[in-house]
Amino acid sequence: MRYDENEYELAGALRGAPAPIATAPLTGLPVPWCSEVVIEGVIEGRKREVEGPFGEFTGHYSGGRSMPVIRIDKISYRSNPVFELLYLGMPWTEIDYLMAANTCAPLYEQLTKDFPEVQAVNATYTHGLVVIVSTRKRYGGFAKAVGMRVLTTPHGLGYPATVIVVDEDVDPFNLPQVMWTVSTKMNPAGDLITIPNLSVMELGPQANTPGIVDKLIIDATTPVTPDHRGNYGNPVRDLPETGEWLARLRQLAAER
Repeated sequence: MRYDENEYELAGALRGAPAPIATAPLTGLPVPWCSEVVIEGVIEGRKREVEGPFGEFTGHYSGGRSMPVIRIDKISYRSNPVFELLYLGMPWTEIDYLMAANTCAPLYEQLTKDFPEVQAVNATYTHGLVVIVSTRKRYGGFAKAVGMRVLTTPHGLGYPATVIVVDEDVDPFNLPQVMWTVSTKMNPAGDLITIPNLSVMELGPQANTPGIVDKLIIDATTPVTPDHRGNYGNPVRDLPETGEWLARLRQLAAER
């Protein structure tokens, strides 16, 4: 969501009906009607305390950080409330499944506004710290431009540390295909682009200085004119009857 969008409107869109809300008893602010616990208070100005470390979605513990202090004034709860939470840690956990669509879909939408050649975006891994993009090429060097655009989207500013760009006939969600194209079409002499000192969310454990990291674009696409590197003139393609033979072999294996 954008910063100016209403979360209750999104909840209603997902439900297909208005999201039911209630009024918080102390502040009068809207809260989800189904809340088990409502905590009301005030963020105290110019006051911070060290919080953490916590286990994070990166699969590592974060360090303690100076965070705002909230003064709790009222706690309301249902009878026998259920304390709901998400388990997170080394992927895959609950949060990764919930975040997968929330990273892939917005990045795809943002990229295709500028580059309609983009076919699909896989940003499911660790909130999109690695992003894999499948795209057609408009001209030589085009894939590198797509990779740089990923890093300048609203999500890309804080998350992707590595972007892998593959051809339009490679499924970015199929890791064996992705690894094949990286293995055969990426030439380190010209296909690794490192951009120093870019922003990343502070929880990224790979950063020497929290919040700052060098980012990498891997161009694993087939070069097109006027880029004539490599020897890709005769790619191996499956025969039309390959699918039929595979189905027959699977059937024979099942019958045994």
